Amino acid sequence: MSGKEETRTVHLDVPVEQITLRRYTLKVLKGPDKGLEKSYEKRQVYIGTGPECQFRLTDPTVSRSHARIEFDESGYRVRDEDSKNGVVVSDLKVMDASLPAEAEIVLGETRLLFGLGTETVDISIAKESRFGKMFGKSVEMREVFGILKRVAPTDATVLIEGESGTGKELVAEALHQYSPRRPKPFVVFDCSACPRDLLESELFGHVRGAFTGAVRDRMGALEEASGGTLFLDEVGELPLEMQPKLLRALEKLEIKPVGGNRRVRLDVRILCATNRNLAEEVAAGNFRKDLFYRIGVIHIQIPPLRKRPDDIPLLSGHFLAELAGRSGSTPPRLAYETVEKLKEYPWPGNVRELRNFLERSVILAGALQGAERPLELTGPKQFPISGHGDPDEILRVSFDEPFKDVKDGLIREFETRYFSRLLKKTEGNVSKAARLAGIHRKSLEYLLKQIDVPRGKEPGKSESGL
Repeated sequence: MSGKEETRTVHLDVPVEQITLRRYTLKVLKGPDKGLEKSYEKRQVYIGTGPECQFRLTDPTVSRSHARIEFDESGYRVRDEDSKNGVVVSDLKVMDASLPAEAEIVLGETRLLFGLGTETVDISIAKESRFGKMFGKSVEMREVFGILKRVAPTDATVLIEGESGTGKELVAEALHQYSPRRPKPFVVFDCSACPRDLLESELFGHVRGAFTGAVRDRMGALEEASGGTLFLDEVGELPLEMQPKLLRALEKLEIKPVGGNRRVRLDVRILCATNRNLAEEVAAGNFRKDLFYRIGVIHIQIPPLRKRPDDIPLLSGHFLAELAGRSGSTPPRLAYETVEKLKEYPWPGNVRELRNFLERSVILAGALQGAERPLELTGPKQFPISGHGDPDEILRVSFDEPFKDVKDGLIREFETRYFSRLLKKTEGNVSKAARLAGIHRKSLEYLLKQIDVPRGKEPGKSESGL
């Protein structure tokens, strides 16, 4: 962002291997998303209704994470992700199948066309299982490391997307650590933690007397990071009224403190992170398109831990060694059965939840006291927020995750259960269900697109008319 990219060089000792693959296109031929078409030059793409999927559908007969298209040494393959309705290729139900240059893929009521192009692209896969403070031997993480190696030495603005607990701040730290800006400040600004009425002052600074309580001049985060890197965490929470001001600062590379007349030139690299899907936020009118393009020169998607279970033994060993180091003990070893249980758990809180769980288990079990004793874990604990009645009536909450994530998860689970039962009661009649729920039919349709609840069929409509 400083315009000095050509004078700055840095060398990273991160060996990589190159994979050459061909760009391909996915197009919806039949289903609620008919006409949707996207091209990819990725080694792996997930298809489903969940927000983590790169090719996202709204068909209620499609699972949250239904299938993935993956490139390996034999070419492209489609793999079933334990979906509820399966994957069909060329009229055959498959769990894992090679894809020809053109193929139709059926997921629930949706029919896709896979088309392989002629354009090739090189993908870098790091050979090492560590980059900065991040660990991962899976191809998914080593692919991220390969991108980071190429991006770190530049001044490119980077948008880091991923669920809470995946380590987005560690990605930002690594980009700064392996850049020419390393000797200068690395400043973290959490857009979700700052009160709305203080955002402008905290970002741009203010002069004495600018508002009640401004008893002296104060430098904002953008100026504080001068010469270094500013990491805007949870940038998706930035209010709409602040977004054009940030965009102007990034475009002009200068700011004016609140209440002041002087303009301050900027020399700072901007890194952003969000657990939201900003492309969808743009479509919904919650995030400015021009700012989205400005901060997303480079997109880095951090895969959730459930998508890379092979990393769990490596991460667990690292965390246990770290915990043992605090007390001067020998790290406990994990029994094989324990590792398998950890790999089977979906870890909604991702790496953060895994670390917290291991720490709690070590403390409660006293496992650090016995150097060679296996650390026997029974699986991450969740606790009911209601203690009576039918287990199906109990919502369970994990205390290893951030409050916001737990709350969002409980709301999503409540909505899923509530509307599943309501639609069962109305035999799939969405209009009747909306009346019983006391909400508008369009609102219910929107909700059903966000949660994995089949709508059934409306009176007078065929199955294909869903």
